[in-house]
Amino acid sequence: MGVIDRSRFEEAYAGAAPWDIGRPQKPLVEAADRVVSPVLDAGCGTGDAALFLAERGHKVVGIDFVEEAVRRAKQKAAERNLAVEFAVKDAQTLGEWDERFASVVDSGLFHVFTGDDRRRYVQGLAHVLEPGGRLFLMCGSTEETVAPIPKVSRQELDEAFAEGWVVESVREVRYEMNPKATFSGAVAPEGGARGWFAVVRREG
Repeated sequence: MGVIDRSRFEEAYAGAAPWDIGRPQKPLVEAADRVVSPVLDAGCGTGDAALFLAERGHKVVGIDFVEEAVRRAKQKAAERNLAVEFAVKDAQTLGEWDERFASVVDSGLFHVFTGDDRRRYVQGLAHVLEPGGRLFLMCGSTEETVAPIPKVSRQELDEAFAEGWVVESVREVRYEMNPKATFSGAVAPEGGARGWFAVVRREG
């Protein structure tokens, strides 16, 4: 993923990752009625959002570039007898995919990218999303002052989706974090870390 340090994510999954809370983030649950199949969970981690959507009857593909995260996701799917396709894939390669999706879920991936990596990722999202398809995006906010999570300003969010997209809604939310996280620097503020939840539609 360009300059993204894969080893830091592998280190996080060697223990309890701060973002791995054992269930989907609440804003995604609240928006679930708007999600349409087929669904891509980009940066699926250990699969909680993907499995939640599969339980609702959706066809879901989940990708992550950390093998341990995908291994755990596959194990969860097997334990719950859910048919979710989990794969070790780099989200920076979405522009090369043949598959198309009606919805994309991104719970904590977009905000790790900056500069050209971010632009490449958004272009990849546009490539795999069908015209009229929606991206359900949760990311860290620059309003957060305590938790050491990646942070995005509202302006950066708007700029990232300025061409070929319609930002339907953006609201301030709280990111629930794993209080048992072992990753260095992990801090879970009371009430959760500040973030954004956006619904963005691909034009066409």
